[in-house]
Order: sequence, then structure tokens, then C-alpha cells
Amino acid sequence: MVWRAFLFDVDGTLAETERDAHRVAFNQAFKEHNLDWYWDEMLYGKLLNVTGGKERMHHYLHEFTDIDPNQENWNDLIKQIHKTKTDYYVSLLNEGLVPLRPGVKRLLEEARNEGLRLAIATTTTPDNVIALLENSLGKHSVEWFEVIAAGDVVKAKKPAPDIYQWVLNQMALKPNECLALEDSENGLRAATQAGIPTLITVNDYTQHQDFNEALLVVSHLGEETNPSYQYENGEWNPIGTIDISFLQQLKKEKCI
Repeated sequence: MVWRAFLFDVDGTLAETERDAHRVAFNQAFKEHNLDWYWDEMLYGKLLNVTGGKERMHHYLHEFTDIDPNQENWNDLIKQIHKTKTDYYVSLLNEGLVPLRPGVKRLLEEARNEGLRLAIATTTTPDNVIALLENSLGKHSVEWFEVIAAGDVVKAKKPAPDIYQWVLNQMALKPNECLALEDSENGLRAATQAGIPTLITVNDYTQHQDFNEALLVVSHLGEETNPSYQYENGEWNPIGTIDISFLQQLKKEKCI
């Protein structure tokens, strides 16, 4: 058996977008809407436990402020703030300030050359996904992905498995034919609840989360001059680059 498809998360997986792009854009949007909210790096790390930008703002409103959400129509206001935030975020991408993580472009190109199917499964908005892909991989890179499941395509966001189940249905694939690539515990839980084996590429915000159910945990996908490290038994050990051959062998060894 071999992998037939790779299903990619976006934020933190394709690129390190959270700290220096999404967080910055949120703060700019708050300022534009005359809110005195400011999310520093530490606070934003805590807020990332809530998936979805609008959901994150609702959580902050209820848990970190003294504002009575019934005083005005906060649902509408949060939608407006989120749209402003998306505009700022896309501007950052257009300036080329958010590079792909090591090995991402290489692995995507290898997968395409070998005929593997590709999809996106993310809680971020479609506009964010398209902007990242076009600015990192070129104008037509959106076409590389057979399915782009993003934003509110399903009601329940990660760690619920709905987004992955939706992708599987769209692609008419079985869970064990796919490999999910994620960076967080919420993403891992979403994929594994859908029955999909998962590779984790950690980042600064997620490196201490629980990834016991992952097929493999690595620092990133690796480049020839920037090898990947595997986390196993409490240690990080170099393993080179994560390529298609490596991943197909991993499936033979660890998946039924």
C-alpha cells in the first residue's frame, strides 16, 4: 500500500504564519476598529488553543475582557474585525514577508511529479490560503490542490474531524490512503479522529504539545542544507529530508 494523497494544514504547517503575520494583522485590525486589545506573543500562543479567527476573538472577549457581549452586536462586529484582519494579513503576504517552511515547496513538487493527489484542510479563510499559495508558489499553484477546504466549509472546526471527513468525501478516498500534515495537537486530533495517519512538523507555539498519536514528529520537512530532526523517546535526532520515498517507506513500516 502507498499514500495516494497528502492533506495539508496551512498555518504553522505550510508557513510560520501565526506569530508574525496573523497576530500582527489581528492587532492592526483591533486598532483600526478603535479597540484597545493587543495580543502579545505569549497571549497569542494561549489563544491558539482556540481554532478559527472569529472563534478566537469570541473567546478573548469572554475570557480576557470585562466587556458585556450583550451590550452591542458583537457577532457582527467580530465579523467586521475579522475581514479587516484578513485584508492586513493578505497585505503582509503580498509583501513577501511569510516564507514557506523548509521542505514544503520541495515535497509539494515531488508529490505532483509522482502523481499524488493534494488537498488543503484548514480553519483559515480561503482568501488567506490563496494569498499564501500564490505569493509562495506562483499564480497557478492553487490549481495544484484538488480540494481546498478552508474557513467555514464545515461548522465544527478542529479538533473536530469534520474538515477532514469533508475532504475525504470530496476526494472519494479512504482515511488510510491519505497522510495529513499538521503542526498542532488540535490538528492531530482532527485528523486522527477522521482515521487519517498524521505527520507533525512542530513550531515554537506547538513543540510542547501532545503528539503521541502522530505517525511521525519532526522539526520540519528538511532541505539538503537544513536537515529535519525527528522527535522520538524524548530526543531530537537528525534524519535528513522528508521526501516521497521516505514517506512511502514510513507507511509500509507503520501503517496497516
